Amino acid sequence: MATIRTTSTAILLSALALAGATARAEIKGDAIRIGVLTDMNGVFATAMGPGSVEAARMAVEEFGGKINGKPIEILQADHQNKPDLAASLARKWFSDGVQAIADGGSSGAALAVRGNGKIFLVSGAGANQLTDEACAPTSVQWTQDAYSTATAVVSGIMQTSKEPWFFITGDYAFGHSIEATARERIAALGGRVAGSVKAQLGTPDYSSFLLQAQSSGAKILAINVAGDNATAIKQAEEFGLASQGMKIVPMSFQNVDIEAVGLKATRGDLIVTSFFEDVSPAARKFSDAFYARRKAMPSQIQAGVYSAVRHYLQAVKDTGSDDSAAVMAKMKATPVSDAYTPNGRIREDQRMVHDLYLVQVKTPEESRGPWDFVKLVATIPPDQAFRPLDRSKCGLVGK
Repeated sequence: MATIRTTSTAILLSALALAGATARAEIKGDAIRIGVLTDMNGVFATAMGPGSVEAARMAVEEFGGKINGKPIEILQADHQNKPDLAASLARKWFSDGVQAIADGGSSGAALAVRGNGKIFLVSGAGANQLTDEACAPTSVQWTQDAYSTATAVVSGIMQTSKEPWFFITGDYAFGHSIEATARERIAALGGRVAGSVKAQLGTPDYSSFLLQAQSSGAKILAINVAGDNATAIKQAEEFGLASQGMKIVPMSFQNVDIEAVGLKATRGDLIVTSFFEDVSPAARKFSDAFYARRKAMPSQIQAGVYSAVRHYLQAVKDTGSDDSAAVMAKMKATPVSDAYTPNGRIREDQRMVHDLYLVQVKTPEESRGPWDFVKLVATIPPDQAFRPLDRSKCGLVGK
């Protein structure tokens, strides 16, 4: 009963806040400006970058480029994966009248931007802190996160193997979150970790790390270097680790990574994704439209940018306001249903929860052509995919 009362109170307070905000609704700016803050030229640029900007523009076009006579503008900036630069760019944008920021790029950059009182639609960053101890009332984590990704990957692998693991982990916030979550899940399922090594972002040569993995006695090698996955997996293939009986497991992998590495090196790998083009007719339609513009299928991050910007704009339209609190209240009160997800919602901890998909990389013989990379193994519903609220350290939960 206590849980029911807490939930009911939260819904009532949200409704009252929304009603009060709607009564004084107004788009005060001369335009609705959304800044896409991301890695435009670095290691994450293929999965985010210009594709995220294009995805945001596609969302804007669904509203005819304006709301209540106010034009919608998409701005872009490259934070170069530097938290201090990300924070500086965000401050300048908000002081210049930008009402929302999308993507956010790497976790370190996103953590530097959140908590500014303005709408922040996090698609690129996956660090658990963004919806845990670092949650903020106007920031939403939209696509991936370390908990959901690592938990699903480890659970999928350990259904058939209890062999020891070795981690090659990116030495940054998201990498640390992935490994910590994975270790917890491995231990819970009766497995063990034989060793781990940290790699700097942009590492060109993984040979010393691969040799450490090889000599550790591990049989499962977790490649946990988002941004450098293609390099690490190609080099693991060159070392012949798979032929020596070691299973290569990419912990955070996307279609753009498979495109870079190729099906030969990734065939049979299990991957967790929040989006792929064949998950629904709506996803296929959006993906084909994106491909016509970019000559590449959208990554889950880019599809998430489209979804988040679209949901934000719908809330601006519905409230007739660009006030951050009013718009966020409406976003949380409205289910998310679009090409990205048919059944999303924003929880108390500012995590947008939705289905995740465990997919397997096809063999070259199974692929029907370019970008036909994966086949569905299982759909993971939101209540199984994301960290339970009763384990959250977010100060917004229960208020």
